[in-house]
Amino acid sequence: MTEAELHATRLESVRMIRDSAAAVSPPGGDLRRIRALRFTEAGHDPAVFRQMGELGWIGLRLPEDAGGIGLGMVECCALAEEMGRGLVPEPLIQAQLSAALLAAAGDTDLLEALLAGKTYIATAWQEAPDALDAPGSPGAFRLFIPSARAASGFLLPVREAGAMTLHLLPAEAASLEVLRLQDGGHTAHLLTGASRRIGPIGDAAARALDEAGLATAAYLLGTMERAFAMTLDYLRARQQFGRPIGSFQALQHRAVDLRIAIALTRASVEAAAMTIDGAQASAECQAAVSRAKARAAEAALLVTRAAVQLHGAIGYTDEYDIGLCMRKAIVLANAFGSAALHRHRFMAARAAIPE
Repeated sequence: MTEAELHATRLESVRMIRDSAAAVSPPGGDLRRIRALRFTEAGHDPAVFRQMGELGWIGLRLPEDAGGIGLGMVECCALAEEMGRGLVPEPLIQAQLSAALLAAAGDTDLLEALLAGKTYIATAWQEAPDALDAPGSPGAFRLFIPSARAASGFLLPVREAGAMTLHLLPAEAASLEVLRLQDGGHTAHLLTGASRRIGPIGDAAARALDEAGLATAAYLLGTMERAFAMTLDYLRARQQFGRPIGSFQALQHRAVDLRIAIALTRASVEAAAMTIDGAQASAECQAAVSRAKARAAEAALLVTRAAVQLHGAIGYTDEYDIGLCMRKAIVLANAFGSAALHRHRFMAARAAIPE
């Protein structure tokens, strides 16, 4: 197959992934479902999560012999972007992280249930605020576990005899401190609980966390695209002094600045996805992921805050949907590492790349 044919095949794969996303997040659909799920016990709809499993999304990155569909990071980011455009609350990225670790540990029973969307298993990897590494300290508190109350169990990367292993902590044995989030979801700190060993995972945690960080950047890209589209519609419809406010040059300049921020984020996310799919060295992948996540985190906050401002007073009311985009950006900007962390990580990774 020629390079042009490979490129055409890849584009078709991405198109099909985006089309399949309409089953959960219809293009231009309203956000009534998202509003209804805010501040509920689970924070998402288990039926929709199961649908994601049936569509193969949870195992999108896993090879076919592990129960997945063997697609690349380019397709994974395209899907995450569509989820971000619909502000979808289901923990798809977190489930994909858990699936990668279960596949590495070789637990086929738990993996099968997770891939089918029958159960949500969260990974409790974070031991310090603002981090993107899993130290695996035995007995350490684990922080910021998304959608923890909906999880049937928690995966704990634990370092044993210098190697990383995976443990499972059942939900009924876990002690959690639950924290409410701006977007209506929740996170939790895992305080205590007795776990059982599943098996070794090698360096799977580092790779999976990088991919989760990049997928989060893609989700933020979709969120800011949605906010920008809503803002353009408002600027065209809102009349002042007998004409649409979008015709005012000052607001046009502001909109151009936001479009540039979105375009640069898209370029960074797509470049990072292609770097991972190209099986580049670890340092190159880390640098690409950190560049994309740092840009996405800052751009998402810039775009969504500006979108609220451009809507005027109505944008600040909870009843108006543009605020949902900003709340989602606030919650995810620091997920899997803040912009500041990723800037430092980018510099360290770049220094490790041979000339």
